[in-house]
Amino acid sequence: MEPERERSGSTFKKGRKRRRIPSKLVGAAEAMRSRWDLEERQQPVAKKARLSTILFAENCEVTHGQLCELLKYAVLGKSSFPKPSWCQLFHQNHLKNVVVFILQGLSQLHFYKFYLEFGFLRKAFKHKFRLPPPSSDFLADIIGLQKKQIIGNLPKAMEGSLHFASSKISINLQKDPIIQKYGSKKVGLTRCLLTKEEMKTYHFPLQGFPDCENFVPTKCNGSVTDNSPLFGLDCEMCLTSKGRELTRISLVAEGGGCVMDELVKPDNKIVDYLTSFSGITKKILKPVTTKLKDVQRQLKILLPPDAVLVGHSLDLDLRALKMIHPYVIDTSLLYVREQGRRFKLRFLAKAILGKDIQCPDRLGHDATEDARTTLELARYFLKYGPKKIAELNLEALARHQESQEPRNTAEVVQQLNTSVLECLDSVGQKLLFLTREADASALSSSKNCQTIKCLSNKEVLEQARVEIPLFPFSIVQFSFEPFSPNLTEEMNKRIKIKWTEMSTVYAGPFNKNCNLRALKRLFKSFGPVRSMTLVLETHQPHLCIQYEVLEAAQLAIESLDGVLVEGSCIKVQRPVTELTLDCDTLVNELEQDSENRGTIYLSGVSETFKEHLLQQCSLFLGLEAMILPKDLKSGKHKRYCFLRFKTFGSAQRALNILTGKDWKLKGRHALTPRHLHAWLRGLPHESRLPGVRVIPPPSEQEALQMLKVDHPKIAAWHWGRKIGKLYHNLCSGTLCLILLPGTKSTHGSLSGLGLMGIKDEEESTTPNMCLWTADLSCKALRTS
Repeated sequence: MEPERERSGSTFKKGRKRRRIPSKLVGAAEAMRSRWDLEERQQPVAKKARLSTILFAENCEVTHGQLCELLKYAVLGKSSFPKPSWCQLFHQNHLKNVVVFILQGLSQLHFYKFYLEFGFLRKAFKHKFRLPPPSSDFLADIIGLQKKQIIGNLPKAMEGSLHFASSKISINLQKDPIIQKYGSKKVGLTRCLLTKEEMKTYHFPLQGFPDCENFVPTKCNGSVTDNSPLFGLDCEMCLTSKGRELTRISLVAEGGGCVMDELVKPDNKIVDYLTSFSGITKKILKPVTTKLKDVQRQLKILLPPDAVLVGHSLDLDLRALKMIHPYVIDTSLLYVREQGRRFKLRFLAKAILGKDIQCPDRLGHDATEDARTTLELARYFLKYGPKKIAELNLEALARHQESQEPRNTAEVVQQLNTSVLECLDSVGQKLLFLTREADASALSSSKNCQTIKCLSNKEVLEQARVEIPLFPFSIVQFSFEPFSPNLTEEMNKRIKIKWTEMSTVYAGPFNKNCNLRALKRLFKSFGPVRSMTLVLETHQPHLCIQYEVLEAAQLAIESLDGVLVEGSCIKVQRPVTELTLDCDTLVNELEQDSENRGTIYLSGVSETFKEHLLQQCSLFLGLEAMILPKDLKSGKHKRYCFLRFKTFGSAQRALNILTGKDWKLKGRHALTPRHLHAWLRGLPHESRLPGVRVIPPPSEQEALQMLKVDHPKIAAWHWGRKIGKLYHNLCSGTLCLILLPGTKSTHGSLSGLGLMGIKDEEESTTPNMCLWTADLSCKALRTS
């Protein structure tokens, strides 16, 4: 098998074929985790707690359960709990306190509607993330009060089955990704096959594709049924002067018998045998005369017309074989995992089959054993169905195993069941809960919670100043009246229109004989274009360009406004409407947003950009993440990206290099954080003719005229400042979260927003540390 790799997330949707590059550049996901661990060991004596949030979710959404993970880890640390799956908290033992502010009744929509008014919050907190709409008791979810789960025995599914997973967790099966993809009933073999579109997305070799011109088809073109024969396949590779080449192939029939196990001599000079993974050495390969073409010929003879190949990350094996096969089951995709990540084969073998494979005390992987294991996993899935798999709760087991090896699953379950209150009780501490009397929740009656009920938000604030310093963990809840459904709907519409208009530019006038093709090429060079139309209502032609991202529109304005183009001095500007009147102020404030300060936007990146950047990483000190958006339909990378750095200075230096003569890219500092990208992508495109007025509904119009203190805009400004003053009084080293839970009603749901930071958080000064996330979809780093 290939080296096992953790799929990171993102963000992201599927990564293109992984190019094989020198080992120092390979294994980005492991490097990320190991770098985090290394950093914890090698810090200077004067340590401070700090955060890193290279998010693994495509839409940057953090679930309430994941929030609970972080809060429990913040209380007890890694000796008692696995590290959070979505962020990294360094030096947890140096945290002084934890304070959670909840702004009940507010959502992500409110934050960006009143973005300028929430001045302190957007500038003080570097880490922002999206929250799903709240359940009936948001507080209970994030504290873990609703996670009391039943511990029982898993039914044995087959002989030798799972000793490791000897207990089960009562979970909502409908949310399990396996159930969402396959349903809860048993499925047939044909349902497990990858479709042609999926094979294209996951970069399996396909006939007619440019990178598969010299690939050999297996000639298996018979009609596949649920009774078609299965064959397990696994290949081992070495690194040659031309990249990865095949050194061993194993093919196992459905009965478990090995029908082919061949060593293969590569055509090119071997530079690394990759012995620790392949088990192949120079001595083993020296007498071998079998070549790739011999293996291809044998496979074509052995496989029947309706043969189904089964493997783990099978696309890599087929590419090593340089063969095309239409019917495949990939166990790394069959056992679907959350957020596009993949389970390791070794983990699935233990968790599902009760088998130990790829043992560390053995030299390399056994290709026959791995091939047989993938076959058994496919048969298990077909025999017992998706529901049985979902009941194992593989995600929870894998997450815990990744952070630390548990003694048994019951221990994992117990940790998952533990609430924040129980964590505090175990160290002899209490939780402080400040709230309005009318908003008390199940938390109020908990025995290890000191609840102070107040008559108003103002009283909550006054009590917080006095009480927070006395408790290690505090939850302060402010409550705001929810907007009427009509006002909420109107706000939603207007914010969609506003972002669309901010991302639109008008350019002109142009000469009537201008080269339209050249103009389109010019404006596309600034970023992805949603639409481009020629405006002929004016005396001379103009162009209206609507970009997908705000950065592209701003870059076009900064680059071309007042410049001579096609013989005309053109003006490039946004449409002037009541929604864009404060656009310049908003763009400036977005650029100063703490999350954007260290991030740059680049347009014109090629398919090889990532590799070039890695090869010259010494030029880009402090690089934390690379976000490569993908086209959702084609799966291809778009020609723009975002690079995130530890500091503004590092980002500025990188921007100067990348927009210089050697790289010739176009770019600027980022304006939209990742969670905002994901949210805006999910909004339907709204547009209107320039000049059409948006009249506020009467309720808001009256409030504006009367300038009441409780008007949403005034309230956002007022309470943003109040919380800011409270934050400044917190002691250094306090983990602080601001949560806008979102809203849920019969009229619809609004996503929430989380902001997070540690008071006086220390900036890392470790040189040349590169934490890597390859795709917005977070799906480029694979597990073999």
